[in-house]
Amino acid sequence: MHELSIAMSIVEMAQEEALQRGVQVNAVHLKLGALSGVVKEALLSSYEMACDDTPLRGSRLVIEDVPVVIFCPHCKVQRPLSSVQLFCCAECGTPTSEIVHGKELEVVALEIQ
Repeated sequence: MHELSIAMSIVEMAQEEALQRGVQVNAVHLKLGALSGVVKEALLSSYEMACDDTPLRGSRLVIEDVPVVIFCPHCKVQRPLSSVQLFCCAECGTPTSEIVHGKELEVVALEIQ
């Protein structure tokens, strides 16, 4: 369960930021791509465990799901992927391996008090 190590890293980063600024963190906002290899529910559960006995205890992890978006070389536009099993343009069917969004695992904001 690598989600626990990811959660511990998020908590550590948020703690450092809170300590530097002298604030309390109420929530951590995260973008999580569908191809990140991270299970959202496991990360949420792991976050709670990682926060125990830290200043972040009681804070929330707010996750924004990021869908997979590919670039179609034929249509020359970005399109949402209709299936992660088939990396083809949903409009014209052209295969592509150019992923624009969907691999994110990024802390984007801290809610502080």
